[in-house]
Amino acid sequence: MPDELDALLTESKRASRSLGVAPAEQRHAAIEAIADAIEEAADAILAANADDLERGRASGLDAGLLDRLLLDASRIAGLAAAARDLAVLPDPIGEVLRERTLPNGLELTEVRVPFGVIGVIYEARPNVTVDLACIALGSGNAVVLRGGSAAERTNAVLVEATQGAIARAGLPRASVQTIDRFGRDGAGRLMRARGLIDLLVPRGSAALIERVVTESTVPVIETGAGVVHAFVDRAAHLPMALDIVLNAKTQRTSVCNSLETVLVHRDIADTAVPAIALALQQAGVTIHADGELPGVIDAAPLREGGWSTEHLSMDIAIGVVDDVDAAIEHVNRYGTHHTDTIVTDDADAAARFLAEVDSAVVMHNASTRFTDGGEFGFGAEVGISTQKSHARGPMGLPELTSSKWLVRGAGQVRA
Repeated sequence: MPDELDALLTESKRASRSLGVAPAEQRHAAIEAIADAIEEAADAILAANADDLERGRASGLDAGLLDRLLLDASRIAGLAAAARDLAVLPDPIGEVLRERTLPNGLELTEVRVPFGVIGVIYEARPNVTVDLACIALGSGNAVVLRGGSAAERTNAVLVEATQGAIARAGLPRASVQTIDRFGRDGAGRLMRARGLIDLLVPRGSAALIERVVTESTVPVIETGAGVVHAFVDRAAHLPMALDIVLNAKTQRTSVCNSLETVLVHRDIADTAVPAIALALQQAGVTIHADGELPGVIDAAPLREGGWSTEHLSMDIAIGVVDDVDAAIEHVNRYGTHHTDTIVTDDADAAARFLAEVDSAVVMHNASTRFTDGGEFGFGAEVGISTQKSHARGPMGLPELTSSKWLVRGAGQVRA
């Protein structure tokens, strides 16, 4: 296995060099071809996905993972549409970031360049397979995928369709490769493939992300779990707050930008908490609390993770805080620096929340479900970066680039 896997990674490295100099028109044509190939392979994708879902249910995958694993006709159409959106975005490669001329006449230009080979380790997310292939091509990178055993059959069909489309566009098939057949050992090798893998991105459970961050010798961009908050301030318009909370919690529960905690200002708790709890319960959501809540008699205790629980299910925690300061402190203490929102008509409270909450995305009067590459106009995303690096928040094409300096002279030497 080591020799075979190293040969695969070496092919990816070679492919990345071709991609790095391929014209934008050719890379965009490959992405368009992927969209066509996904639509043409829809029946094979659905059949493979049905097998993965059957195995997932038999092995006891929870409802959240099964939802992420599912590809239906609508989601397949969405994958193709996202690919076509990506194909028309501006090409980041070669973009001039800075330029200047030194007193000695040297001309300096900083430009965007691809990283080279991106490795991604993820779980039960076959949609990510297509998104990553297209984003990698759009940013001039090769990509090596470890999609996990749960989606192995679906991913195999998707990668085969993707590689065929790339080859028809005249680019190396090895631009997109999967190492699923190598299992956990393959993931371990990916984490230690310094020199062959230029950047590694984990997407999945907290345990997966922790393993990659602690074991990898390859530079990592961490995509964190989503303990996402909404703070309903005393100046909130309650009907708006109800709409935002319901959408953020129930529109899709298994994703990292879904709402996990609602905090309510104490001054309006007697009115707002019962209204919010009732609306959520009528939608099928179980309320969790640390003690009694005003007007709520059937709240369950907080789960084992307390205020730091990422439910990814029809469960939510509700708490009462004294003021905006307490809300900010709670979010920064228990959150995962992903996405948090304040609902208020008080401009000063909103400004403080936006400035002082230390998260990748902070919102005012909006659902947290908008933290998404597609919604942000990126076409798709590699993930939501929650760390403080060159990339924070949804990672699109520019976030998968590095830079280099071009220096042009006329025989200058340093004194």
